[in-house]
Amino acid sequence: MTFAHIDDRGTGHPILLLHGGAGPASVGGLADALADRFRVLTPTHPGFEGTPRPENVTGIADLAQLYAELLDDLDLTGVTVVGNSIGGWIAAEIALLHSPRVTSVVIANATGLDLPQTPIADFFSLTLDQVADLSYCRPDDFRIDLSSIPPQRLPIIAGNRAALQLYGGTTMADPSLLDRLPAVTVPTLVVWGACDRMVPVEHGRAYAAAIPGARFELIEKAGHLPQLETPDLFAQLVADRAA
Repeated sequence: MTFAHIDDRGTGHPILLLHGGAGPASVGGLADALADRFRVLTPTHPGFEGTPRPENVTGIADLAQLYAELLDDLDLTGVTVVGNSIGGWIAAEIALLHSPRVTSVVIANATGLDLPQTPIADFFSLTLDQVADLSYCRPDDFRIDLSSIPPQRLPIIAGNRAALQLYGGTTMADPSLLDRLPAVTVPTLVVWGACDRMVPVEHGRAYAAAIPGARFELIEKAGHLPQLETPDLFAQLVADRAA
């Protein structure tokens, strides 16, 4: 597949940076910070930002396979895969494909796990204010005023939401994932914002406990998008894993 858009910047050790439901803009600052030291490739998931989606790409596993094939097409080696939210879920599925091109993974505030005692919040039933309240340590700094959004942007936002629901389902979880994670063999860092109430910290600890040798890093002053609330700290954690 030819991707509609891949932002490719910097040189050196390659990082595949996978955005979550907030779209590629949510990891743009992180890409900027890392590009001083690394080659950072940030694809837009098919169906996001008005991009086309092949009919056979309908789930997280499909996206993981697409990105593994992308690494083959680009003939990249020594790749660190970094993902936030559904991007973290995709990163975990990429790790389970055992591509020889991937040498490490960073999973940040990932969806994907089915933990009945601490379920993922029902994103699709929430207002934007409620999403902010559950996602951030400082929600007032990140609230979105619908009235400030240009009208031409609204269909794109609706398309992003539809793509997110298609890929992750309404529960944003795969009941089989936790049992499959022990097969991950690449060095893995799991990063979680302590304020995340969209995907509670128990999910991060479960990811780290299930993946052999994984390291867990809790960021006290961040929520669901640590790259936005604690950008310098998060970028350094990624850089240390990629180095």
